[in-house]
Amino acid sequence: MINKKNKNAFTLLELMVVILILGLLASFVLPKLTGKSEEAKVKVVCIQMKSISQALKMYKVDNSNYPSTSEGLQLLSKKGYFEDDKIPKDSWKQKYIYTSDDNSFDIISFGANKKEGGSDDIYYSKCEE
Repeated sequence: MINKKNKNAFTLLELMVVILILGLLASFVLPKLTGKSEEAKVKVVCIQMKSISQALKMYKVDNSNYPSTSEGLQLLSKKGYFEDDKIPKDSWKQKYIYTSDDNSFDIISFGANKKEGGSDDIYYSKCEE
């Protein structure tokens, strides 16, 4: 009779099975996590747009109209309606686009692709309240 010593280590096959299982789990979890990251960025943009809209509404109370499209958000910055007179940037470090027709306004972020007309463009007028 041969005495076998107890092995306290994993075999190569056991390690490969564990790595395979971890790889499968990662393939299911990672896409969901990255999607949540983009969702969060969109929500942050809508929150920032709401803050900008409040500054625009305060400007209108003080001046009876919104800044023109050509004056843009820079006018609010010059007049001190933003903290530290800095215009916030969207989640992708781009400037917000501002349009106005005296009675209403819209604020736009071009989203992750940073190009106008993409399916990821975000409009203040379409952000959930």
